[in-house]
Amino acid sequence: MKLADKVVVVTGGGAGIGRAMVRRFAAEKPRALVVADRDPAAAEAVAREVGGVAVACDVSREAEIVALVARAKEAHGAIDLFCSNAGISVSGGVEAPDEEWRRIFDVNVMAHVWAARALLPDMLARGSGYLLNTASAAGLLSMVGAAPYAVTKHAAVALAEWLAMTYGDRGVRVSCLCPLYVNTELLRGALSDAAGASIRATGTVIEPEQVADAVVAGLDAERFLILPHPEVATYFQRKAGDYDRWLGSMRKLQSTR
Repeated sequence: MKLADKVVVVTGGGAGIGRAMVRRFAAEKPRALVVADRDPAAAEAVAREVGGVAVACDVSREAEIVALVARAKEAHGAIDLFCSNAGISVSGGVEAPDEEWRRIFDVNVMAHVWAARALLPDMLARGSGYLLNTASAAGLLSMVGAAPYAVTKHAAVALAEWLAMTYGDRGVRVSCLCPLYVNTELLRGALSDAAGASIRATGTVIEPEQVADAVVAGLDAERFLILPHPEVATYFQRKAGDYDRWLGSMRKLQSTR
């Protein structure tokens, strides 16, 4: 997809990867950019910078996603690209409280479900549209010390796969963004908790702007997996090639933290 003259919506657009994507998309001259974030001031600051429209949206609530889609369509017409990008991290294992599991599942998985539910009828009716769902390399490779994060990101990847399989021949394109370590507030928080050992041991940290460049290239090529860290593909192939060996290496990493 070429972004010129397109209507684009980005959730989590007030900071981090979302903000970098909005800025990078603006350089491609879209017809409209809608910046959604649960922090209205952050969304407004980014929207003002790129000449876009800010919308306050908590993606853990389906009604707010539905309202976001309706507002964008009312203001600008059909949505060409919806970037379901907002996400959170929860560390710990199965002992993490149920409310934390539910909270991260709503943001990291159900937000993608609710966005697709709101967008697909119109996209299918006109035979075109693009869904970009932000997951994580943790959705392909897991992550020690952060079961809720790894589990929900795996689910996000699976949902994107299902959407691509189900609707790809009906004009709806789907990409799944799976970065490894990116210099964002979310990562800086993880560096101080139990999951940080894996980051310090294995990670190449890149800037959000590098992710945004990879996204534009991936959308242009209409690739399903967008991997700003090329090494993720190598790790993923090794995991599939010898699952037991991969699990053993992850156990060793777990023991070092």
